[in-house]
Amino acid sequence: MDAKTAWLPGLKEQTSHSEEAWLLGQPPLQRYLDYMQDTAIGGAAMSRSALVDEWRNANDYWYELEQSEAGIADRIEIRDIDPGLQPCIDEVIASDRYRRGFNELPTRFAMVELEKLIVSQRHVDIHHTERLKARLAGDTPLEQLFWFCMPVRSEESPVDMRRLGSKRFLVWSKSSDFRFHEAALLKPSQISGYEPFGPVGAAIGVMLGYGSNLLNAVQSDNRLLLHNGHHRAYTLLEMGFTHAPCIIRTVTRRDELNLLVSADAASDPSFFFRAARPPMLKDFFDPKIRKVVKVPRLMRLLEISIDIKEHETTDFGALDPSWPNQP
Repeated sequence: MDAKTAWLPGLKEQTSHSEEAWLLGQPPLQRYLDYMQDTAIGGAAMSRSALVDEWRNANDYWYELEQSEAGIADRIEIRDIDPGLQPCIDEVIASDRYRRGFNELPTRFAMVELEKLIVSQRHVDIHHTERLKARLAGDTPLEQLFWFCMPVRSEESPVDMRRLGSKRFLVWSKSSDFRFHEAALLKPSQISGYEPFGPVGAAIGVMLGYGSNLLNAVQSDNRLLLHNGHHRAYTLLEMGFTHAPCIIRTVTRRDELNLLVSADAASDPSFFFRAARPPMLKDFFDPKIRKVVKVPRLMRLLEISIDIKEHETTDFGALDPSWPNQP
């Protein structure tokens, strides 16, 4: 998903809530009930039977859509991208975000029809989409539209850090996309700005940051499942754009699909790629299945603890070869 921040320019910093647009009627019902009552503001006072009723009515409407719009997801329009954007595409391909995140399956750049993109994400943050709107206008040049969808040049939300102890650290961000990336072995020559109290022989770095946030989708047969960029795609469709630059990754079997998609899509791929009428991006704007929910404004915090064990041996080569791989 997009890196949505927990703040919006123009709103007071002390704003304690955000608003989310939800797709009603999508299973499982229990997940919806738990979210409404445990997370939504005022949810504990909501009538459980009323929540079930509105979910059931929306679920009935999905059945109507299965009859009236059967096969619509198979008719998504995919256009060749403007050749004039090739220098921009080359810049994205050369970026670390692309090289590290899109190196497993065949990919291509194309202009995709927004409203027929299949979605597995059940909600979007409305405040975040309002912030994204400020970056665009109705007559946005094609190149600006490209960089909106492929934000390799943009800066992410700021990160704050605090030492909790000699081996414990807390790192936090206002972005819901903030995450642990990986731990990396570094050479002393790769470290700058650090003043050691003795010669440094090795360094281990803990990498924290954000997802690529490049608008991309997974293609199987004639369907496209939106994988990353839900908020950007939602914003564009709401502003009247019909097509947008998108990275398409093609899968031909389930094992390939499991490498890319969310847990929901991986657990039930037939629902998204074989059902007569899967949920699509345009459904977020259908009042019969759209619900706006107030939720608390959250901060993403990551706590890092370091566990060091010292060992001594007279012959390292005589150790069990599996020892370095043990937890």
